[in-house]
Amino acid sequence: MDNLDKLKEECGIFGIYGHSESANLTYLGLYAQQHRGQESVGVATSDGARLQLHKAMGYVADNFDEATITRLAGMSAVGHVRYSTAGESGLKNAQPILIECAHGEIAICHNGNLVNAQELRDALVAEGSIFQTTSDTEVLLHLYAKSKAPTPEQALIESVSQARGAFSLVLLTKDRLIAVRDPHGFRPLTLGRLGDAYIVCSETCALDLIDAEWIRDIEPGEVFIVGPEGAKSVHPFAPARHSHCIFEHVYFARPDSYVFGKSVNEVRTELGRRLAQEQPAAADVVVPVPDSGVCAAAGFAEASGVPLQMGLIRNHYVGRTFIEPHQAIRHFGVRVKLNPVKSILQGRRVVLVDDSIVRGTTSRKIVKMVRSAGASEVHMRISCPPTISPCFYCVDTPQRSELIAATHSLEEIRRYIGADSLGYLSLDGLLSAVGAERPSYCTSCYTGEYPVAFPQNQAAYLQLALKLIQ
Repeated sequence: MDNLDKLKEECGIFGIYGHSESANLTYLGLYAQQHRGQESVGVATSDGARLQLHKAMGYVADNFDEATITRLAGMSAVGHVRYSTAGESGLKNAQPILIECAHGEIAICHNGNLVNAQELRDALVAEGSIFQTTSDTEVLLHLYAKSKAPTPEQALIESVSQARGAFSLVLLTKDRLIAVRDPHGFRPLTLGRLGDAYIVCSETCALDLIDAEWIRDIEPGEVFIVGPEGAKSVHPFAPARHSHCIFEHVYFARPDSYVFGKSVNEVRTELGRRLAQEQPAAADVVVPVPDSGVCAAAGFAEASGVPLQMGLIRNHYVGRTFIEPHQAIRHFGVRVKLNPVKSILQGRRVVLVDDSIVRGTTSRKIVKMVRSAGASEVHMRISCPPTISPCFYCVDTPQRSELIAATHSLEEIRRYIGADSLGYLSLDGLLSAVGAERPSYCTSCYTGEYPVAFPQNQAAYLQLALKLIQ
């Protein structure tokens, strides 16, 4: 499928303190969260005296073997899988980022975007700082190194207090693990235990893989520290309105995870139920666009009484370097990942259920492919509202001008993708399915209303008149 026509995952982070197999468990925790980032992977460990680091471009399983895990000895570790949303893709921007400064060695893993990173970076450069990456995360390390605070924890709090935007962080020093979540709680961060070891990660599916116990979410604005003295939490930041990313429930998180305290599978199924109530269609079969549309399609089928069948089959083994043939093959770009089941589609009225439409190019190809397989009608149903605005908080969305729903009417989108009908879930339906009041979630991609202000030059670049939530 067209990789440019999906919102991209952000990053996945994992940290563990107090386990003899910390590197191996971090490898597994990142493996479980591979869906959150496929560009690069890294693990840093501490043996109590020094930190060691291994990072590489590509997938987790392709870059760690037994020898690498053995070399990364230690009782504590942090790890990261990355999709670049700030700073270009490249090994220099892979995380963890490891530095040594007056406060000692520290490795940082970051899921989020700092909206004032460029302002902070410009000020640091003017004062003589030399940056090694183009990642916004490095700004935090420069602020940390400059801090005159007496302890690493206080230096970290001082540096992070200057940042605005989305940040879920896990950091490792030689003798402690530190987790930080921004006061708005944009990105998920959860706490678990495995025996006496503490674990921090982006999603609970990472805990499930290593048979760890979920304890609770790291709270918005919380700094969680575990070291030789035990574990403690502090809340040093000014309180802010919670703005959890609602798209975690729509698309990003794995269905078997709990995010923001809720089952992703159940939320997505409920999205489909409500979609069927709001946007019914006279049809013979409900077909999910795999894999992201499966849960919502199940809910749609349940509520509508129209049977669910897997009319599109996904090939899970297509790598990023797949070589396309020089000879033109009809629908090749989408068919290499999806193939229709003619016996299910032929002569039938089909409801296609997907999680979102970004540019519309992939939906157009899928609708055309389903028609070519013999469907008599194709009705597209989307389990979230139209995406009309970019995200600044660690989701790689296109500029507003490239979002089809920002520049076209519902009827124009329907005609472009070639569907007989098109229906989106309403914002109220989405919030009801999540079971939350609107103020507790960030819905800026659907409303254009943003909870954190941005530098004007950034807003101008993205051709967006920001509406800040009061």
